[in-house]
Formats: sequence, structure tokens, C-alpha cells
Amino acid sequence: MLLAFAFSAKAQNVTTPYSMYGYGILSDRATSMQRQMGSVGYAMQSGRQINVMNPASYAAIDSLTFLFDIGADMTMLWQKEGELKDHSIGGGLDYITMQFPLSKFMGMSIGLVPYTSVGYAFGSEIQHGAMTNQGQGGINQAYLGLAGKYAGFSLGFNVAYSFGNIINDVFSSPETSGQTLFEHVFQIRDWDLLLGAQYSTRISQYNRLNLGVTFAPKLSMHGQTWATIQETSRESVADTVAYGNMKNKYYSPMSIGAGVSFTHEKVSRWMIELDYSFQEWSKAEFAPLYSIKDPENLVFQGMHFKNRTRIALGGEFTPRIRGNYFQRMSYRAGAYYNNDYLVIQGNRIREYGITAGFGFNAPEGKTMINLGLEWKHRQATPNPLISENYFNITLGVNFNELWFWQRKIR
Repeated sequence: MLLAFAFSAKAQNVTTPYSMYGYGILSDRATSMQRQMGSVGYAMQSGRQINVMNPASYAAIDSLTFLFDIGADMTMLWQKEGELKDHSIGGGLDYITMQFPLSKFMGMSIGLVPYTSVGYAFGSEIQHGAMTNQGQGGINQAYLGLAGKYAGFSLGFNVAYSFGNIINDVFSSPETSGQTLFEHVFQIRDWDLLLGAQYSTRISQYNRLNLGVTFAPKLSMHGQTWATIQETSRESVADTVAYGNMKNKYYSPMSIGAGVSFTHEKVSRWMIELDYSFQEWSKAEFAPLYSIKDPENLVFQGMHFKNRTRIALGGEFTPRIRGNYFQRMSYRAGAYYNNDYLVIQGNRIREYGITAGFGFNAPEGKTMINLGLEWKHRQATPNPLISENYFNITLGVNFNELWFWQRKIR
């Protein structure tokens, strides 16, 4: 029932003009707990938290545990371009995941996570009139993952169904006539594959080292894309000026992720992880459906892709594993730097941020409430274009229950 609700839920995204290009703003499949640590996770291996970033981690769950994690966020955005300033607020449901054991050596996970998001609205003056740009939508992924482990090694995979619509609208309003709408739509219906591997070894009685890698192949996007033109002031029927299949014209990139984590667990527990990811967007073809010489009507003017790289560092600290309530809380922090895949009119988009958060234990059981804070800055270079500062509040509830324990009555 919750998964069905998630399919129909619509988050109120903040409006950033950077999302009008390509497939929008990318997500990294991180849960609320991981976002508090800079969205690390390639080497993370825990039987108490779900890690969609590396499907090999599913094998770490014990044979009696059922995990269910649901997350939401709220975002405040401040934008500046020269002397112009703007502020917006958005948010909503972020993800739903669950994980359970299949045997002593195998685990499985299913869920719904975001892949991209699009949301923008801005206007500009043109000769003898005005032009307004609006966009909405994004791509979500419903996934099923399976993992197994043997002698410290874990292997896993996610098969995901990608779906969603991305709508880019351009309203032209000349002074002498009515309004005209140019609309470009992507309708994605696709399959995606993510492979993962982890190795865990105990280097001393209380210290453990984890290594993790992931790989996603370059795949052709599937779906349809079309463009329409309509005289909105006359309530005319939209005229389809172009229509096409996305296969072999639009691609998702080859992606590689790698991470290393170190965990100490004695009286207290702490963990630190370093991640690096690479996405080969420069070889992921993106063929705009139509090319109109009039720059007012060209949706993807001056845009191309470059390889996306991301480095992140994060950690978690629990003062006393068996102490009082505040000593058993988890305290988290992290930071990251990202060279994004978008290049707009020769300007590379970059972002960096710092994160922090807390894991609050529920009064009974092992359920944990994860509350996180994030500050992020996005800006282009060498021409800064629009400077953006984000403040995100994330909330996740990770239910941890013993669902597979059969009581014996004598």
C-alpha cells in the first residue's frame, strides 16, 4: 500500500533553472542516514540500515530482521544572479525501501528511490514581448535487489524500472498577438541495472575494514519524446510538430563507484568512509528532439554533457553502545564535492556541501529516527550564472523488527 502511495505522491520541488537541462538534477540513491554523512555508502555494510547505493550490502542483514525505511525532506533555496535575488521552499516524500533475509547468506531489498528531478519557472523579456520557461517532473526508480555473501565477500545487484515524465514549456507572449506554448516532453519507461561488490575483513578484535565497488553499464534510454505547439489564447488544439522514440538516441551513462570504510567497535562505536564516483556522461548520447534556429524556441540551447565526478567523506559516532539514551544516539557528519554533468554555454556546474545529523533510538526495539541537516552551494564556472545556496532538512524512519523469530510455547 505504501509503495502504491509513493508511485502517486508528488513532491513539491524547489525551482532551480539548472534543472531545465538534460534529465534534471541527479540523485545518488542515498537514504536519510547516508545523506547525513555526505551521501557515502559504497563500502557501508550494516544489518540495521538499508544501503541502496551498493546492493552487495543487502547480504549483511541477519536471518531474523526486517527493515523498512521511509524518508522525506524539506528544502529552502536562496538564489542570486547579479542584483536579483529569490527564495523558495519545497519538499515531500523522498524514498521508500525495505529489506529482509532470504537465508543466512542472502538478503533482498525492494523500494522506490528518485533518480532525477526537474522543477523551474522563470521569465525574460524578448523583443516586442516576453518569454516564460516552466518545467516539472523527473525520473523515479522502482528497484528489486538481491545479494549473497561468502567468506567476507558479498555480491549483489539491483534491477530497476525507471519511469517518469519530464515536461519543458516555453510560453511566448508577443505584444501584438496572443500567447504561444512550445512544449517538449520526455516520457521515460526503462530498465536499469546496478552491480555491487564488497569485501569485509576484521583487522583486529575491535576494528573492521570494508571495501566496496559498484558498476552500472551504459544503456539506451527507452520511451517516447515529442514536441507540440499551441496558441493558448485561442484555446486551439496542440499541434504535434515532432515525435520520436528515445531508443538509441538517449542514453544513461556508464557509472563506477568505489569506497573504503573503517569501523571501530568496543565500548563506543565509530565509522568513517571515503567514496568516489565517476559517471561517463560525455559518451551518453542526448539527441534533442528538434532543433529550431529561433533561440527563443530552443529548449536545450548551449548545453552539453561532461563526465560527472563526486568525492565524499562521512562518519558516524556512538559514544557508548550500551549507555544511557544520549550515549546510544548516533552523531553523524560529512562533506562532498561534485563536478556535475551539465555544461551550460561553456560553463561547468559544480556543487559542494556539508552535512550533519542524529540517529534517535525509538523507546522500544531497534527502530531509529534519522534527522539530518545539509548546506549545499551550486554555481557555474567560469561565468557564475546563478548562485544557489540550499538548506535541507531530512527525516527518515528506519523500522527494525524481528519478523522471522518463531516463539516456542511449552
